[in-house]
Amino acid sequence: MTANMLVQVPLSSRLRYIAEAAGFFAMMRLFRMLGLDGGSAFGGLLGRTIYFRLAPVRRARENLKLAYPQKSDAEIEEILRAMCDNLGRSIGEYPNLDRISISGPDPRITVTGAELPAAIVAAHKPLIFFSGHLANWEMMAIGSFQCGFPGGTVYRPPNNPLVDRWIADQRAKCGSKELIAKGSQGVKRMFTFLRRNLPVYMLVDQKTNEGIAVPFFGRPAMTTPAPAALALKLDAALVPISLRRTGGARFHMQYHPPLTSERTGDHDADILALTTKINAEIERMVREEPSQWLWVHRRWPTEKDGVANNRRKSQTRGGAGVRVEREGSSLT
Repeated sequence: MTANMLVQVPLSSRLRYIAEAAGFFAMMRLFRMLGLDGGSAFGGLLGRTIYFRLAPVRRARENLKLAYPQKSDAEIEEILRAMCDNLGRSIGEYPNLDRISISGPDPRITVTGAELPAAIVAAHKPLIFFSGHLANWEMMAIGSFQCGFPGGTVYRPPNNPLVDRWIADQRAKCGSKELIAKGSQGVKRMFTFLRRNLPVYMLVDQKTNEGIAVPFFGRPAMTTPAPAALALKLDAALVPISLRRTGGARFHMQYHPPLTSERTGDHDADILALTTKINAEIERMVREEPSQWLWVHRRWPTEKDGVANNRRKSQTRGGAGVRVEREGSSLT
């Protein structure tokens, strides 16, 4: 839903969106007034003292225990509180994204490995960058655009259209003007970008209801096959980007060598094999800095999810595309 479509929704929903947005914009104005470092620090404080006590953290705790059964309760709690700090900082940095740069007198992003995608671009080959919700995940597009790799950023629109428009404006200030909403229409736009040899940026670590089961931390996780399918169809390079918060509102971004893929003649098997490599890369990144990944996502299927998926499959026939599970308003 776009902001222009707000007039078409019922009055009760419209009032709810306006009320939500009013509170959200008030916080964003405060973060902006505090500046990049102040907004990041205050957001971190709110994250580790308030958000840490809210319901989503219970799911994060469950996820961490599944991924790290060997860790003690104290170690799990330490990771959770640091995760909440990182998430709070990321939110406090949103109205200050235009103050983040890889250059100038106070660069906030250091970059390594940029020669790898530069060689792919020089060879006129389609390019898909991918990462996960690590550190402040907006750094992937911001840093890459400033490195000279403009393209389209794939995202899940927040439920609130007013918040969605505001976030799009913040991204546009940093050069990320081409936003591609996830869904069947988004896949068509990705095709367009890649065929024009313009990079596409994707966060691929969320559960997708119509995804495929691929190992993640030793457990099957419903994962989008879209990047693998696009790479195989268009012979695009899949380049992982790892993101790390190095302290406060400072980050390091590293480009890694593109994933290798094979075409065996079995299309489904090829997609599964490449998606497995993608998940392995995301897991490697998360294991390097587990406190900087967003563990609150419902990443692994539950028994309830299995019942719902079976019901959905019995009601639909192919061609549904990839749909990302929505868990309320989100900046992701």
